[in-house]
Formats: sequence, C-alpha cells, structure tokens
Amino acid sequence: MSSVAVTPAARLRGLKPDWLRDPKVWRTEVLGGLVVALALIPEAISFSIIAGVDPAIGLFASFTMAVTIAVVGGRRAMISAATGAVALVIAPLNREHGFGYLVAAVILAGVFQVVLGVLGVAKLMRFIPRSVMVGFVNSLAVLIFMAQVPEMTGVPWPVYPLITGGLALMVFFPKVTTVIPAPLVSIVVLTVITVAAGIAVPTVGDKGALPSSLPVPGLPDVPFTLDTLTTIAPYAFAMALVGLMESLMTAKLVDDITDTRSSKTRESIGQGVANVVTGFFGGMGGCAMIGQTMINVKVSGARTRLSTFLAGAFLMMLCIVFGPVVSDIPMAALVAVMVMVSFATFDWHSIAPKTLRRMPAGEITVMVITVACVVATHNLAIGVVAGSITAMVVFAKRVAHLADVTAVTDPDGTTVVYRVTGELFFASVGDLVGRFDYAGDPGKVVIDLSAAHIWDASSVAALDAVETKYKQRGKSVEITGLNDPSADLHGRLTGELSGSH
Repeated sequence: MSSVAVTPAARLRGLKPDWLRDPKVWRTEVLGGLVVALALIPEAISFSIIAGVDPAIGLFASFTMAVTIAVVGGRRAMISAATGAVALVIAPLNREHGFGYLVAAVILAGVFQVVLGVLGVAKLMRFIPRSVMVGFVNSLAVLIFMAQVPEMTGVPWPVYPLITGGLALMVFFPKVTTVIPAPLVSIVVLTVITVAAGIAVPTVGDKGALPSSLPVPGLPDVPFTLDTLTTIAPYAFAMALVGLMESLMTAKLVDDITDTRSSKTRESIGQGVANVVTGFFGGMGGCAMIGQTMINVKVSGARTRLSTFLAGAFLMMLCIVFGPVVSDIPMAALVAVMVMVSFATFDWHSIAPKTLRRMPAGEITVMVITVACVVATHNLAIGVVAGSITAMVVFAKRVAHLADVTAVTDPDGTTVVYRVTGELFFASVGDLVGRFDYAGDPGKVVIDLSAAHIWDASSVAALDAVETKYKQRGKSVEITGLNDPSADLHGRLTGELSGSH
C-alpha cells in the first residue's frame, strides 16, 4: 500500500483560509468590505443622531463591532455595527442620564449577551417557525426601503435621476463583469458625475463630521455604585435581547443564503464580547446589520471573515484618511444601493398569488402579523416575538382538534373500551371529560391511550376527572397503552393535582 508524503508547505497551504489561497476570493472579500464600509458611514451617522450622540460615536461603534466580531463571531461574512434597533433602546438612557451611562449600559449589555450565550439562548431559534422567518425578511426589506424615503423627499430634482442611474448601473453592470461589485461602481460613477458637474445634492458630509482619529479605550464616566447598576440594567438587558435576536435571525438568514451552518452559541458570545470592547472604546454598541450583511453576502458575494474585518478597517480609513473625498459621495448613490438591497432581500415568492392560494391561512396570518408589528414599531424583535406567539396559538388551535375519542362496547355488555387518539395537552383536553357516558356505561371502563401522547399536567388532570366521575358511580377504570414518557408523567402526577388530595 503506497502512501503520499505531505510536505510542510502543502500542509501550510491547507491551513490557509480561502482568501489567502485564492486571489479571486481575496478580491471579492476586499471589494465587498469596501462597499459595506461606504454604506456604513451614513447609516452609523444616522443611528448616532437617533441615540442622541456625536456622529463619531456611531462610527467608532461600527469600527470596533465589525473588527471584533470578525474574530470572535460565529457567522462568517456577517456584518455587525451600530444599529437603529440598539439606538432606539438606549436613546432614553442617554437623554435622561448622559453619555457615560450609555457607555456603561453597552458594556453591561455585552456581559448579558455572553451569559445568555453560555446559557444556550441560541437554542431558542428552533422555536421560530418558517412563516415568522419569512415575515422577518420581508419586514426587514420594507424597513430598509422606508429608511431611504426621507432621502428621496424634499430634495433637489437631480437626486432622482442619480438614484435611477445608480439602480440601472447595479442591474446592468453585472451583465458586463462581476469582477468589481456593481454597488461600488455605482457609488464611484455617481460621485464623479456630481463632483465633476458641480451638481448640488445632499452628500455624506451633510450628515455630520467624520472622525479624524482612532477611538481611545477608557472606562465609562459614571459612579461605580449599585444605583448606577440599577439604572442601566433594564436598558442593558433590553439591548442584549434585541441585539441577540436580530443577530441570530440574521445569522440564520445567511446560513440559508450560503447553504452553510454557523455556531449560534459562538455568535451570541461573540456579540457580547464585541459590545464589551465597543463600550470600552466609547462606542454606542450594536448588533448584526441585516442590510449591510445582504450587501456583503448577497450582492458582493463575500463568504469569509476578511470582508467583515475589512468593513470595519476600511470604515476608519475612509473617515480618517479619505474624509474629504468620502464627504463628497452623494447620498443618492447610497440610497440606490440600499433600495437595491431592499428589493433583493424581499421574498417575492412568499406573496405570489400561486403561493398564497396554497399556503394555510394560519401561516399567512403569522407572516402578516410579523410584518405589521415590525413596520409599526420599527423593531424587528417585537415583530418576531409577536409572530412567534401567533404561530404558537395557531399551532395549538390546529393540534387541539386532533384529539378524538371513540367507544366500543364488548358483545357481553360488561366492558366498554374508549380509544383516545392524538396529542393530549392543555388545548386539546378541554372537552375530553365530556366525551364519556358516565351514567350509561357498564361497570368496567378501559381507556386505551396507545394512539395518544400525554404532554402536560392538564391532560393528567382531565384523566383523573374522568376516573373520579366513574368511581362516584361505582365503576372501575383501567388506563392502558401509555407509551413510556406518558406513563412516567401520568405516574408522577395522577392523584396529586386535586386540592382534595
């Protein structure tokens, strides 16, 4: 049997990441990171305004979040930065107590996220049904588009042909070549046109001043007391939950797009570490950014941690080194990119008449409620929770009708066998007690549960009630056919659920 020797050089090549082994992958990752960095600048500034802080604070947060999560995160190519959802949560804290408390809350939120990650909060993702996921994606697309509307209203007329031209470039340029991402081409071309022709339109510089130096680490300027902790804890916990939910949902979405799996537990812990680092560098915190992630993964085709790292690195480089040039980028170019992302993100198949005709009404209802809640509140977490609760109610209602009872009396008339089928839980056992003929049945009653499963205490209590009613009439009851889990639950709880025992 022959063997092939593996040289140290070959082994080293095998350990190299894709972007080091393949120049094409490297180019894709670098250009993807550059496009994301350009798109991050106005977004980070806008979110800073929502949080009530200096624009540099949002930009610093985007830099530290992206660079840190590239190393410690669980989902490759996903972009984390300052986000609107986090800004909305912590804005009241900044307004009422000051910036120092905001930074302290960001650090504590990161600690909460690490703890939740260790406790296995990521496993809760399995309880989010597909209809909620579709609603989440569609509502995200709507929010991305709605966020661009203010940039398209009350603006000089040249903005509209610029947006149209940007969209046309992104649609048709990939037919020529995909070597350079179409969004980057669109941004460069529109910037050159507006600067060369002297067209007066809103630019990135109009959003706020860009930072001229790197952030410096330090402790939050707050008294380290129990009073401070009780003040920031509610905001920090809310930020931790919102950030984790958006991040884990985004990670799941990227998993589906790329046909790869990622560690949601590592992502949860990574988000926490990134927020702790961001807080110590004076940033406003953040989480996964779905719009920028879609630019990176779906539009640019990036797949590795390099694009995420470079998005943050390029962001600071663009601000510090090329600030004057970046300030001249017309907002119309970035609006065109985000509008394209919005249309690419929306699941158009989910609202096609053919799909809606075949989809169960309950599934459509869940999707609509998810979208409506997100659009009404501008909070993706609220929509996901509302959609999940609705899905549970729809599921419980559907399963409740699956429990059935049929009776067969022996020819000699001394025994009746009731065959119970289906899932027995609080929603399905409501009318179980009324399905038995207590007065008319013979002296021996057999309840056959071989085709049923007992899920909760409500089911055991209902069976106890049936037995009690028969015994009050001097009749014996025998329960048969229990599977092992049902027998274990029934054995532990029967006779213990009535106040008389």
